[in-house]
Amino acid sequence: MTTPPQSTVALFASKLGYQTRSFEAAARKLGVQLVYVTDRCHELDDPWGDHAIAARFANLEEAAATAMQSLRGKPLAAILALGDAPAVAASYAARGLGLRSNHPAAVEACHNKLRMREVFRDAGLFNPPTGLWFRTIPLSPEPEPSLLGIKYPCVLKPLSLAASQGVMRANSREEFHEAARRLARLLERPELQMKSASPTREALVEEYIPGVEVAVEGILLDGELKLLAIFDKPDPLEGPFFEETIYVTPSRLSADQQSAIIRKASQSIRALGLSHGPVHAEFRINDRGVWPIEVAPRPIGGMCAVSLSFIPTESRHNDVSPEGTALAVPFPPPTHRASATEVGSLAASVQSELIGLEELILRHAIGENICTWQRESAASAVMMIPVPAGGILEKVGGVAEAQRVPNVTDVQITARLHDQILAWPEGSSYLGFIFAKSENPAAAEQALRQAHCKLTFQIRSTLPVEHPVTGKLLNT
Repeated sequence: MTTPPQSTVALFASKLGYQTRSFEAAARKLGVQLVYVTDRCHELDDPWGDHAIAARFANLEEAAATAMQSLRGKPLAAILALGDAPAVAASYAARGLGLRSNHPAAVEACHNKLRMREVFRDAGLFNPPTGLWFRTIPLSPEPEPSLLGIKYPCVLKPLSLAASQGVMRANSREEFHEAARRLARLLERPELQMKSASPTREALVEEYIPGVEVAVEGILLDGELKLLAIFDKPDPLEGPFFEETIYVTPSRLSADQQSAIIRKASQSIRALGLSHGPVHAEFRINDRGVWPIEVAPRPIGGMCAVSLSFIPTESRHNDVSPEGTALAVPFPPPTHRASATEVGSLAASVQSELIGLEELILRHAIGENICTWQRESAASAVMMIPVPAGGILEKVGGVAEAQRVPNVTDVQITARLHDQILAWPEGSSYLGFIFAKSENPAAAEQALRQAHCKLTFQIRSTLPVEHPVTGKLLNT
């Protein structure tokens, strides 16, 4: 389906990057005009020549009002968002312009970890009767856990940051104090202070949930979850920090476990009041059940979306797995001895029908029926290349060798040379991404690990410096 050239979709994003370029390519293919709403200085006169609307997501309602003023009168078909803060501003703007979207109150609940926990608790999603304890704590003055009823192990989290930034586990009173001090220093960093009109001095502390973790990717169609993928996270996320590394799909969990995850995802989404568009969610699974960690009304972030490709099942009459994955496209029957030309032609035909996550989201946004699209049959995996230490990235080696590992489809180093990088929990950006595809998840995962072993990173340590305005020490 190709829409008329005059159709316009507004895309709210903190910054332009790989994912916005993927949306741009999909928009050109579908004949849709994209209008960007990005976090940049309004005093600059279109410095990148992209005609973007300048908005400051530190003040979400103001950003929405600015966008509405510029977008009103355009033939706008939909508003999409990348990232948590842009999603809130986008929901306000869509509501003000009369476009279909999630209710701003639902999106704001997803943006605040405390409010999300309260919604999940009130909906009975924390596996009663035991439940999950959580509470907010002040970071200044330094809290005393023994007076707050804190039990161990526990996890401290900022209320609104993403990508596990600032998330720390504490197993004792001493570790709690260290984590609280470290989180307070992180939230004082000028770049984070600028992201909020009223920076908080509170944090969330909650019971540590043991078990394996998965991610769920989907699109909401009239309030119902269309499952796109369940990602396993094979590396244990047990602390003290929670930097993610590998995502693999399809999941290797049992059919019963996957069904339980899908049920809990649908319940969590309904409890929050989400009803429309892309959704990304995280869950933990243990012998007490499935536990919702977070739900976000946006697609999976960064370059991870490259790991997802979709095919129209109706064109190949494919069956679909319980997870929503298209099963293998049937080749000619055994009684027919297919020639190399026939096999190659069929493989090329299947490849030409594949589309990425951004195109699927855009098709849904402009009103196309996407019910027949399912994830391709191949196992797919992505590694978010972890940051071994903070400092200045001086040199990267072994990329060519990593790209030659069997089943590896691409290696992308996104960190820039001579820039400062931060390790977790202060950091939130990876060194890059490795992608792999294979006939089974285990082989795809193994390819990522082999490729990662080929890479080398030379990182020069830095000394603490005093910020000229705040007087705070940075790099500590």
